[in-house]
Formats: sequence, structure tokens, C-alpha cells
Amino acid sequence: MAKNLLSFVCQNCGAAYNKWQGKCDACGEWNSLAEEDTTGVTTIPVSARSKRKGRTFNLESLTGQSNDAPRIASGMGELDRVTGGGFVRGSVLLIGGDPGIGKSTLLTQATSLMARAGHRVVYISGEEAVAQVRLRAARLGLADAAVQLASETSVEDIVATLSEGAVPRLIVIDSIQTMWTDTVESAPGTVTQVRASAQALIRFAKKSGATIILVGHVTKDGQIAGPRVVEHMVDAVMSFEGEGSQQFRILRAVKNRFGPTDEIGVFEMTGLGLREVSNPSELFLSDRDLGSPGTAVFAGMEGTRPVLVELQALVAPTTLGTPRRAVVGWDSSRLSMVLAVLEAHCGVKLSGYDVYFNVAGGLRINEPAADMAAAAALVSSLCNAPLPTDAVYFGEISLSGAVRPVAQTSARLKEAAKLGFGRAVLPESARGDPGGDAGLSLNTIGGLTSLVADIAARGVKPARDPNRDNSKSTDAEKNTAPARFTRGER
Repeated sequence: MAKNLLSFVCQNCGAAYNKWQGKCDACGEWNSLAEEDTTGVTTIPVSARSKRKGRTFNLESLTGQSNDAPRIASGMGELDRVTGGGFVRGSVLLIGGDPGIGKSTLLTQATSLMARAGHRVVYISGEEAVAQVRLRAARLGLADAAVQLASETSVEDIVATLSEGAVPRLIVIDSIQTMWTDTVESAPGTVTQVRASAQALIRFAKKSGATIILVGHVTKDGQIAGPRVVEHMVDAVMSFEGEGSQQFRILRAVKNRFGPTDEIGVFEMTGLGLREVSNPSELFLSDRDLGSPGTAVFAGMEGTRPVLVELQALVAPTTLGTPRRAVVGWDSSRLSMVLAVLEAHCGVKLSGYDVYFNVAGGLRINEPAADMAAAAALVSSLCNAPLPTDAVYFGEISLSGAVRPVAQTSARLKEAAKLGFGRAVLPESARGDPGGDAGLSLNTIGGLTSLVADIAARGVKPARDPNRDNSKSTDAEKNTAPARFTRGER
């Protein structure tokens, strides 16, 4: 007789168990096991299985001619940049983001532009009715686009409908958590249903050559909900990021089999939908506060695109036993390393100060080239020393206090010169870059000590109180003195 399969499945990783338990042994999540009805899924004993002989297939050598996978442009330059130049036929993409971040708006605009270009595009929504999708398209001014709409959740019905007539160039499934298939008897949104539905849609895409975009929900940690095996099944995984209080939206590729994963697409949320930002540096520096201590402009790279962004730091005396370290938009471990190097090699005592660090504009920085800009902003805030408003900073800081070179120096300098900056503080070994200095005045730094001493010399000493003993200086006053940063006095 057939017997039931395991019925307790982890909703985070998809591991199955015979009985319920509080913690999943596979992924370590608590209270993630849920009972699923698997009555219709049975196992067949090995003795009863038909012993079918395998079929032979052709083997090819490595020295064969391979044609590049043809791509279809979406009509949105920022979206094509992240995908690697357009959608590859037969590929499946998974895009996730917080609720209300603009995923449906982005895909509505992309499908409308492709439909206007003459491609057959299908938008299937499992969360909204057709009338609701039409309202969004009318608000965006895209109601005249020949996008075919449907509100359906059955995977078998979707595949049967799409198989008729011409093969669609692009299919949007919004969202994969609402889909269900007859092959699995469990509720929509469960791990088993999501995995089976995704597998059926991927099989259709590979067989027909249509591009499918799956929209996925995210967890409270920002990870795409559902089994992680779905991310391995698809060809590309993209994340749509942004803060609800800001108008910036960033599309980032987490996985891409047909393109790079270090490119980003920048959008601005407006009343008429998402507007592409071709020059993100102007957007991130538009509301810059000139002449304030604790701010430095970092010349970074996001893939092949140079991006200038403002780094903000606030160093304030602490009243707690353990100083607070708050970071937004940067790696907290990287900040701890920079603080340790400043204290160990430059004599900057920050153990009695709270440190708050922020990347303006909602951008998240991952490259180590931001170390020197972060250090400059921290010392500027501590010493109350405004940095030059026409200077950009970039360079990696080693644990010995030396400043290491970074890649693509010429592209960073050209972007800074285009936006009107006049000088650049960069590693000493980057002076001989073949790209040139782009007309900027270069200030090369070999070690972090010289940078700290230069910033401290600009510091403004606090006014002395005549009612107290001036012979006893505070830590903040000591940190404003340039001689404080010499190695001999430590």
C-alpha cells in the first residue's frame, strides 16, 4: 500500500520531518515547521516500480561553436543594466522586495514598454483583480499598452493558456506565493506548493523560450520568503530595495547566470511611477550640507558605474558604560575595524564616545574603498573640523594603518571632475594610474596617520570656560590638537 509522506515541513528551508519540533535542524529557525496535507502524494515500493532502460544522448566536446543567448531589451535602461543587457529568452527571474516598495509598478512599466515595442507580454496577478491592475496602469499613463492581463492562480491553467497562440516574450507572475498546482495537495504559499509551482513554470519557460519573472514575498529580515531551493532553480535573483520615507529605489542583482551581480539600477519614485536616474551621483548629493563637520564625499563604484555619495558621521561623548555604535548603509564590522585602526595607530581615543554613521540617500556600500572616507568623516566630527567641500575620498585601510590602492581609480576621478569637485584624497600608489587625474588636484596618502593629522590641524578648539581649571583639558580638546596624533606621544 502507498503511505503518506512526511507532513511537517519547514517554511524557511523546506526540510521535512516525521513529527513537529520547535527548531528546524537544517536552517536553525524556530517555530517554522508547519503541517502540510500530503495525502495525495504517495510513495511506491521499489519492487513495484517499472524498470525502464535509460535512453542514450549525444555528447559534445568543449571546442564547439556556441551562439550567445539572444536578449530582449525591456525599454528601461536601469533594468537592462542589472539584468546584463536585457532579458535572455527562456530564462526565469525572481524579484523580491518589501511590501509597497514598487515591484508591481516596476513590472507594469517594463511590460508596457515591451508591449509598445511589439512583443507579446502577459501579466498574471494572483493577488489583484484585473480591474486593480488597470487602475495602476491608468495612473502611470500606460493604459494604451497592449499588455494581456489575467487574474489566475492555477499553474496548470496558466501553462495551458500560454501554450496557445504565439509564445509570449515576457510573462510576469505576481506572486509565486499565490500559485498552486494539482500535483501537490497543500495550501498555496507553503514550501511544497511554491517549489512545485516554480518548477512547473521553469519547465514551461525552458521549453517555450519565454522569459518569466516571478515576484516573491520577503521575510522580516529582507530575505525572499519560501524555500531557498527556488533561488537555485531560477536564473537570476534581484532585490528591489529602498526606504519608504525616501524616494530612491535601488534594484540589485543577487544572482545572475547571464550577467554581473555588482551592477545596480537607481530609480526615483514619483507620482507617475518610477523614473530612471541615469546619474545617481547628482541625486545622492543634491541635498548635501556644505561645510558641516563629520561629512565626507566618497567616490565609489557600483559595477561599472562610478557613484559619489556623502558619508555622515557623528561622534558624541557617551553616558553609557559601553559606547554605542550605530551604522546605516555600511558594514558594522568594517566600521569597528576603522575605529580600532584609528585608536591603535593614530592615537584617536574613541572608547568614550558614541559613534553614529550613515550613508546619505539610502544607498548601501559594500566595497572596502570607503574606509578612508569613513575615517575622514569620523575624525572630522571628533575634531569639529569641516572637510573641504570640493574634495572626494577613497582608499582601503589595512590593519597596519597603511592606505591600500583600489581599482578603477580613473573612473572615480572622472566622475568627481564631472560633478565639479576640484581635489581628491587617494592612496599614494594610485598616482601612476594610466587613466590620468581628470584635471583634479591629487593629495596622495600613504598612511592613515598623515590624514588624521591634516584633519586635526583644521579643528576648531572649544571655547575655554573661565570658571574652571584650564590646566585640565578634556579628551575632546586633546583630540583637536595636531600634536596629539604623533606616534611619540602615545
